[in-house]
Amino acid sequence: MAQCPEHVEYAKENNAILRGFWDWARKNSIWLLHYCTGCGAIELPPTMTSRYDMTRFGIAPMATPRQADVLLITGYLSLKTLKRVIWSYELMQAPKYVIGFGSCTINGGHYWDSYITINRLSDYIPVDIYIAGCMPRPEAVLKGILEIKERIRKKLPGGWIDYAERYDWYKANQRKILADV
Repeated sequence: MAQCPEHVEYAKENNAILRGFWDWARKNSIWLLHYCTGCGAIELPPTMTSRYDMTRFGIAPMATPRQADVLLITGYLSLKTLKRVIWSYELMQAPKYVIGFGSCTINGGHYWDSYITINRLSDYIPVDIYIAGCMPRPEAVLKGILEIKERIRKKLPGGWIDYAERYDWYKANQRKILADV
């Protein structure tokens, strides 16, 4: 059955409009799963209160990884918590983003020389944005999440693409450190 050229053009226009609407909705509705592993978690509740009000930017907390868009990891990671963070990350649906909050996720922070602390989170899961500091202020949290929103708006690739492309490398790093856990 042949289609009329006007119907094909109309369908393309409607598809573009619908795609634009979904991109707008995705950018303006960020669901955040925060994995509070250390003292950095103390800065997250003020970000949700009326003074900083992250909901005005379309950011809302989520209780489960299956509905979350952003995984915010606040604080140091031990071997046992790393295993759960990886599990939570893999449960998230693409597109998904990771924010490493505080110096602990970057280099281990105060616990850098502990045998049980993970020093570089980006060796085990892709981190899209790091928020430096010990402990970063709520303004820095909002800035990091707004940077994620900007990446979504510009359609820049996220770390989940890198995770899919270099899955074997990430899994080898995970197995190496989690072998004894």
